[in-house]
Amino acid sequence: MKATFGEYIKKLRTDNGLTLTQLAFQLDLDSANLSKIENGKREFDEKRLSKLAVAFSLDLDKLKIEYFGDQFAKKMYEYNCPSETLVVAEEKVNYLKTINTKQGIIKFENEK
Repeated sequence: MKATFGEYIKKLRTDNGLTLTQLAFQLDLDSANLSKIENGKREFDEKRLSKLAVAFSLDLDKLKIEYFGDQFAKKMYEYNCPSETLVVAEEKVNYLKTINTKQGIIKFENEK
């Protein structure tokens, strides 16, 4: 999606006929803060992603893609990073998964 995460939330809300107050209640926010999130003046708290998923019956993993993709894009834009940064980040994620898998196996074997 080409919109910011706040714009994405606003589209979900308006497409589903909810007011700011109604959605804010479901997210345990006040409507002023939700308005700031939708307008890009405040960041959405990732701890509320599951509540947002429930509010709109969305897959949490797909919602995480939207949220974290937005976060990465903002940082890359802020620091004028080349797109190659995403390739390096993906390599590092795969490396971290390998390390965590190995550590999990070692712990499991030591527990026997």
